Amino acid sequence: VQLQAFGGGLVQAGGSLRLSCEASGRTFSSYTMGWFRQAPGKEREFVAIISWINWRGGTTSYADSVKGRFTISADSAKNTVYLQMNSLKPEDAAVYYCALDSRQAGQYDYWGQGTQVTVSS
Repeated sequence: VQLQAFGGGLVQAGGSLRLSCEASGRTFSSYTMGWFRQAPGKEREFVAIISWINWRGGTTSYADSVKGRFTISADSAKNTVYLQMNSLKPEDAAVYYCALDSRQAGQYDYWGQGTQVTVSS
């Protein structure tokens, strides 16, 4: 399985970006896809996840810091997960990674390469 994340860039505070993560190589009927981020000098942190069970899904969860501003969604037909980020703040700047928990075991066994998000104040 390969995950490719893209959509990052430079945006002013208050602006929006949409990240995409495309999965290829295999399909899973039940899985969890997550977005994580890591800022310079900080540990990687959870941002949002979306889960499917037997091709039905849409259960989501968010970090408190992004609730109400970020929305995770998915297009199963395209094997793609999105992260819509609105009202961006300078503290949202980080490298964003998507990850796949293919067994829904709480461990992410596949990771994308990361996409940089920069927010200017």
